[in-house]
Amino acid sequence: MTKVRGFEIVSKYQGLGITLPKRATKGSAGYDLMASKNISVPSLFKALKEGDPKVAMQSTLIPTGVKVYMPENEYLLLANRSSNPMKRQLAVPNGIGIIDSDYYDNDKNEGEIFVQVINYGMDDLEILKGERIAQGIFTKYETADAEDQSFEKRTGGFGSSGK
Repeated sequence: MTKVRGFEIVSKYQGLGITLPKRATKGSAGYDLMASKNISVPSLFKALKEGDPKVAMQSTLIPTGVKVYMPENEYLLLANRSSNPMKRQLAVPNGIGIIDSDYYDNDKNEGEIFVQVINYGMDDLEILKGERIAQGIFTKYETADAEDQSFEKRTGGFGSSGK
């Protein structure tokens, strides 16, 4: 069977109990992504109150321990779980994340997916390994007719395109 799209465990997480993303119901568009380890997400309001604006203005990257493969004309859209803002005061600061098809197996981090979040609650938030933190939705896209086809090979990890 030819692989078209799916998820794999990043090599450094092999044998560590990482679960591949899956949909909750047949009608679910998103695959649930989970934290690969326990991680603390600092409260931006608490940091401001304590006089630490540097911490308050930083996002937290939550590792998932998984990577994704897909055709060239697709990307994985990362969206916040709908319950995160109401129940946990957790937000994706730019609204969504984009995982490009050439992010898979890149030289820097093997294509591991990280979910960028901010905690706008009053207290630091502990995310536990295995907790669902975001959804990934496979999405097709089109390109312009007269596009220059001389592209560089992606070599970096998180935030590496467009450098």
